Amino acid sequence: MFQMQRTKKESWRNDRGFTLIEILIAISIFAIGILAVAGMQIAAMSANSRASRSTSLIVNAQDKLEKLMALPSDDPALAAAGNPHQETTSEGYTISWDVIENDPVPNAKRITVTVTGRGGETRVVSIKSS
Repeated sequence: MFQMQRTKKESWRNDRGFTLIEILIAISIFAIGILAVAGMQIAAMSANSRASRSTSLIVNAQDKLEKLMALPSDDPALAAAGNPHQETTSEGYTISWDVIENDPVPNAKRITVTVTGRGGETRVVSIKSS
């Protein structure tokens, strides 16, 4: 009986807690996981920003095309002689449009609206309408 108690006591002494190496390994694994999540967050934020800029370009192009289509056909903004027509928005986008007359049918006009991003942004969105 004395022998059993002693073995139990020695076994308890060996299970006091984690060693320093076990803790360092656990912290290292945790840090690698956190860094992976942080990298994923940065990539997601960058993708959201690009999507927002693309949406803004498309909305500006659609807005300009709708305004041009609402004009009478003899309006100077729809004259093919002034190609390319161009304006800059208050947000810094450059909107240009080309008008091609009698394409694809006589007495019709094809309008191509192109929006270029602000600053040094090189993304361009074009919308065509007949």
